[in-house]
Parts: sequence; structure tokens; C-alpha cells
Amino acid sequence: MLIWAAGLPAADHLIPLLPPEQLTALRMSLTAAALVPFWAVVEGRGALRGAGWLKGIAVGSLIGLGAWFLVVGQAIGGAVTAAVISAMLPLVGMTIEVIFDGRKMTPALILGIALSLAGGLMALDWQAGGLNLGFGAAMCFCSVIAFTIGSRLTVTAFPNHSPIGRTAITLTGAAIAASVVALGQTVFSGTASPNLAPWGAGEWGALLIYSIGAMGISQVLWIMSVGRLGIGLSSLHINAAPFYVMLILFLLGGQWLWGQAAAACLVALGVLIAQGIIPLPKLARA
Repeated sequence: MLIWAAGLPAADHLIPLLPPEQLTALRMSLTAAALVPFWAVVEGRGALRGAGWLKGIAVGSLIGLGAWFLVVGQAIGGAVTAAVISAMLPLVGMTIEVIFDGRKMTPALILGIALSLAGGLMALDWQAGGLNLGFGAAMCFCSVIAFTIGSRLTVTAFPNHSPIGRTAITLTGAAIAASVVALGQTVFSGTASPNLAPWGAGEWGALLIYSIGAMGISQVLWIMSVGRLGIGLSSLHINAAPFYVMLILFLLGGQWLWGQAAAACLVALGVLIAQGIIPLPKLARA
């Protein structure tokens, strides 16, 4: 989550330079170009030949869609808002477990959801933007849903592959899907092709952090966690992301927003209660 959080300020640097579709395609393509050869070196070329690439495109499309939602949402709401809304991922993960794994709804789970949603609303209140900010938050939440479902399918649809293989297959699928969308936008809407010639070390460094770091390395570690702990327990750790983002931005000269910090704490409190890490009093459980 620390690596993933570092990608949000990097994205802030890149978002003004490219349309969301082109940025997503470039990010996914660079990540896949790094992961697939690494997978071949670690496990041999035979692992690549036996991979379910068509299934990977289907599952990867969900992850690519989630990445595009996040770029659009962050472009409107900012890195901290994206991190705070993304902190609702454990609740989405637990909801999926309720639907597919028979997880029971409890008072603690209901209270946790309510507190997390209240924290999300608090985070929006600390920034200007009105309807645009609300739409940005909604796009970030759509990203959470798509990413959570895609992460679960990454584990369940490829049971015979290692975490590196699962990640490489699905992110290659995400790169293909995102590139098709970006190409279609260029052809049919007249959007200009990306011009990377003026980019310097800062832009390329941010892209490497945003792609190979915050997507490639982070996703491999994430899939390892989901495979061992489940989507609900693994996603609990994303609640540290808003604090990581604010700390990174503060170290880069940004302003420390206590309102955002309080909102992130409320989201974290809600998830801790929902997970049972902070138990409710006996009267509340009765």
C-alpha cells in the first residue's frame, strides 16, 4: 500500500499531460512490458505458453477499467480524495464476501460501513468543487468496485499460476483493452496522439513510479495477499494509504489538511470495527 500510495502524487504530475485513456494505456502497457519478461525469467517461457491469455484479457479489462476510473476521479478530486475513497475497498471486499462466500452481516459490519461512508463525505466537504468533486468521488468509488472484482477474479480464475503469473496475465489484458480504447478515441474523436518528446526526467520518473511501482510491484504483492488472506482482510491495509499520500505530499511541500486526516481516520475506524479488530460493547452486539 505504501508503494501504491506513492503512485497517486505521481499521477497528479502526469494527469495534466495526457487524456485519461492515453495515460491508462501507457501505464498498463509499460507495466506489462516489464512484468511479462520478468515472469519468463523467473518461471520459464513454458509458463507463458500455458497461460490463459483470452481469460486474462477479460479479467484485465476490469482492472484497466478501474485504473481509468481512478485517473478520471483523481483528475477531478485530487490524490487525497482518491486515497480516502479507495479506503472503502475493504467494505466492497466484504460485501463481495457476503454475496459469494456467505459472510454474515453483523451490527459491527453495518456500523463500520456507516462510519466509512461518513468519512468519505467528510473528505469531500474539505475541498471545493461542488458537483464536480462529487462526480470525481463517484468515479473513484467505481474504480474501487471494478478493481476489487478484478482482483478476486485474478486469484480465482488462475488457480494454477503464481502471483507473478496471475498479475502478468491480467495486466497484459488490461494493457490490451486500454490500448484499444485509447486508439479508438484517437481515431474516432480526433484526439491528438500523445507527444512524449518534451518529457524530461521528472515526467518519466513519475511514469515509472505510477506504472512499474504503483501498478506492477504493488499489484504482485497485492495478489499475493489476496491469495493468502482473502480480499476483505488484505484490503484492510489500504486504510493507511490516505496518510501515506498526505505525508508524501507534505514532504513535497504541500499543505497538511487536518480535515482530510480526520476523514481518513473515520474511514479507518469504520473498517476496523467492521473487521472486528475494534470490538463493539456487549450491549451493542446483543
